Amino acid sequence: MHITDRINSKKWGVFHHYLYNIQNNPLFTNNQNAGETDWNVCTEALDVKRLAKTLHDIGAGYYFITVMQGRKYMIAENGAYRNIVGDEIADECLSRRDLIEELYQELSKYDIDLYLYFTGDGPYKDEQIGKLFGFTEPRQNISMEFVKKWSDVLKDYSLRYGNKVKGWWLDGMYREEFGYTEEKLQPFYSAIKAGNPDAIVAFNNGVKPYVYKYYSEEEFTSGEQVDFSVVPESRFCNGAQTHILLPIGAEDRGIGATWAGGGLHYTKESLCAYAQRVISAGGVVTFDCKLNRDGSFDSDQIEALRYVGSRLG
Repeated sequence: MHITDRINSKKWGVFHHYLYNIQNNPLFTNNQNAGETDWNVCTEALDVKRLAKTLHDIGAGYYFITVMQGRKYMIAENGAYRNIVGDEIADECLSRRDLIEELYQELSKYDIDLYLYFTGDGPYKDEQIGKLFGFTEPRQNISMEFVKKWSDVLKDYSLRYGNKVKGWWLDGMYREEFGYTEEKLQPFYSAIKAGNPDAIVAFNNGVKPYVYKYYSEEEFTSGEQVDFSVVPESRFCNGAQTHILLPIGAEDRGIGATWAGGGLHYTKESLCAYAQRVISAGGVVTFDCKLNRDGSFDSDQIEALRYVGSRLG
């Protein structure tokens, strides 16, 4: 038995960016013309039952969602965070609604596993909050003081949800840009294991033209890619389950496929063919797609992912 047997058996899943600056941003279609509101008004609008049912209908085996990214807003209460920022700020930016618990409850009805996304640079875009943790722009030279504070926030979530969360994908753990080292990655790994020793962990050091294992103890590869050019050679890379994370959106937010965007940058046939290549090699593949404020998906993406799911079994 290997700790990654479970995700390997699931074959493929879906990733959603759920963030204040996306679902609560009038400039993005994910906002559904709701305008910018209080964060709690935004989180109350998410229909987790609908979301879970859609994942089941398309055949996804697991699901990733962002806890936060860059800003101070997070999708559930966190005592360690509250202790650092104070009640006034925490009441504003920690969702009263526990979206993590609610998602677990709904996903488990369909045997869909829950995975969470967290970052290594904290709430750096909010300068006041970033300073409380000790990391702001230009985001250089990560300190152990920051690592201790921010990994405590992660540990709070890990202990809160235990084995309800099957794994974590940690973004922004950059060696060259931020100064992360094995020593500075270790507290985050330990924080996750404190709540669930069987949770699998991946640290992201950015897009590379190959599949790589970054942290010595991580159990699966971050696998961030932007096209079909990288396919794992086998199930394991230096002992870590090979995993690919790929955006499929076509909305014009930059070059190539778009994170969290709607439409399809690829045909459903090419998406399926790529997934089959990854899975045949022993890897697993996760597709990042659009999540609307109310929990609905992009219709073109649903069609494509249902096509993928029906052929992957």
